[in-house]
Amino acid sequence: MVAIVEVKAELAKLTPAGLSPQSTAVAREASFAKLAVFRDGGLFSAKFIGETPWERHPSGDELVHIIEGAATLYVMTADGRRSFALGAGMVVVVPQGQWHRFESPDGVGLISATPLPTEHTTVADPRTLE
Repeated sequence: MVAIVEVKAELAKLTPAGLSPQSTAVAREASFAKLAVFRDGGLFSAKFIGETPWERHPSGDELVHIIEGAATLYVMTADGRRSFALGAGMVVVVPQGQWHRFESPDGVGLISATPLPTEHTTVADPRTLE
């Protein structure tokens, strides 16, 4: 079945919640909406202020498109944390299995093609889980 989504209209339905890595799953879900089924996961919209917990996707790459606002993407590598400044109109592909998180003190609206499942952790350095 063909899925057609008006991204800006879907983002307008979301109320940007203030997130922290310790936010409950229920609080995080209020900032995210599933727009369509896509491959082995979904197409999601999100609007939030603050920071997400570390996450990774063991079954595939994640594509994230910043629609409005800005965020810093943090990626944990073998050598430590790297940061990338992202703004409206930018797209990033996070490789399969790569721990990552977003921080946006002023707010961000985005869409993502996210493979499921997603693993989350609130530890400061997810390399300690390996």
